[in-house]
Amino acid sequence: MNWQDNLRIVLVHSRNSLNMGAAARAMYNFGFSKLWLVAPYDEAFREARSAVGAAEVLRKARVVPTLGEALGAASLIVGTSSVSGRSSPHVQRMLPEASHAIRTHLEKRQAALLFGSEKFGLSNADLSHCDWIVSIPTREHCPSMNLGQSVAVCCYEIARQAKAIPELQTPAKASAAQRERIVGMLEEVLEASGFLKDEAHRSQMLKIRRWAGRLRLAPADARLFQGMLRQIGWKLSRK
Repeated sequence: MNWQDNLRIVLVHSRNSLNMGAAARAMYNFGFSKLWLVAPYDEAFREARSAVGAAEVLRKARVVPTLGEALGAASLIVGTSSVSGRSSPHVQRMLPEASHAIRTHLEKRQAALLFGSEKFGLSNADLSHCDWIVSIPTREHCPSMNLGQSVAVCCYEIARQAKAIPELQTPAKASAAQRERIVGMLEEVLEASGFLKDEAHRSQMLKIRRWAGRLRLAPADARLFQGMLRQIGWKLSRK
């Protein structure tokens, strides 16, 4: 498989047909073809797909209702954000340096690069899925960019890295799908145990998802953790 096929570009809640088309064409320009859209604005998506000259990438794009479904087998999840004006618990990297690590990961493993909606960007819930955040080095007083332009700049920076850098290769870790299963099992167990409180359930689960990502479990360790949680859940249900 071509290393470029290991990258998923994920657009979350996109609303503008021109931006969807521009993102798809930018991907095609730089050799990327895996486009996933999470709950896009239906009318805009239909308009983008039917546009004359629309990229083949957009015609083959996968549409799913939730971010978890779009991440699938990716074992590196990178969110894009200017993160200006808000603190973040995530590792933050600038695109020129981050592109080396992403390119190296793509040599043998899948990764997902997330872009938020034109109006709001990625939410805290979206970012809770991410291993780290990448920012484009724009001018300080004008940090945000058009969605299509952002996708183009990121694809260019990654594509121009001709070779993987072995020193940047990290050990294999659980895929996004595995991590989501673990988070789901943790939620069930913690609800049954009384740890999760109704009034703070959402905020607690965001922290738990980020914690699960920071564990950086190897695939075998993730399977072991799932087995432990499955047994705990079974025991709690019997009580």
